[in-house]
Amino acid sequence: MSSQQVILITGSSSGFGRLFAETLARRGHTIFATMRDPQGRNAANATALRAIPGIHVLEMDVSDDASVARAVEAALQQAGRIDVAINNAGYAVIGLVETCTTEQVRQIFETNFFGTVRVSRAVLPAMRRQRSGLLIHISSGAGRIVFPAFGVYCATKFAMEALGEAYHYELAGQGIESCIVQPGAYKTDIFGKLVAGEDASRAETYGAAAQFPDKLNAILTSSSADPQQVADAVVSIVDTPAGQRKLRYRVSAAPGGADEINAISTQVQAALLERLGLAAETKFVQRAAATQ
Repeated sequence: MSSQQVILITGSSSGFGRLFAETLARRGHTIFATMRDPQGRNAANATALRAIPGIHVLEMDVSDDASVARAVEAALQQAGRIDVAINNAGYAVIGLVETCTTEQVRQIFETNFFGTVRVSRAVLPAMRRQRSGLLIHISSGAGRIVFPAFGVYCATKFAMEALGEAYHYELAGQGIESCIVQPGAYKTDIFGKLVAGEDASRAETYGAAAQFPDKLNAILTSSSADPQQVADAVVSIVDTPAGQRKLRYRVSAAPGGADEINAISTQVQAALLERLGLAAETKFVQRAAATQ
């Protein structure tokens, strides 16, 4: 891939997504920053992003197949290619698992997990035609470590981790990479948009455990870590030559155990692929650029 990339980012109205768009655009990349309702509730955010050279704003609701398809097609029509897709859109539900209704669980999976599925499926045909591409999945330390009162959110990120790792193996032979970024507790807009479990009556018999959500929220919102560290890590991944990228990148201002799990997982997965006779087939293969 060339040094200047065409990059599509989901969930760009605020938080990490907006920071990724701004940082990557200032590095000279062409950015398609996607968000819901850029003419309405996100109009101010869209206007601010459009003021930065290199950023184009597209409407996308990652929970809707047609919306994802329209945005990806619009980016391809305008730029002719998509080199990198950053699956960033997501939100968090906080509360004891039993207090979260089935509908709440379904909705967060539609965004955090199925949104990743939709966007990846939408961009991969173009990447295969190009014989190159990069998927970056913004997971979390909560995709490796389970926090009480964060169980539903953790479940969505655990699922994203599995999907991103499967893509990593399956796409390597086509010259396409899949990387996972695991941020720690960085105070972004996600903490101002936490959704509480709706069936609070289910917590009445939990005793001290009923205080888990408040305690966890206090810990998470007390972080003073600079989220620019995560944006800089994403820039570094984008700038890394094809074939030299790792599967997982842990970005955290404090230890939390995810690094240790990642290290063990790397060993276990490598041994598994060897036993299955798939080690060679899951190695990255550089493909010659497609002719126009």
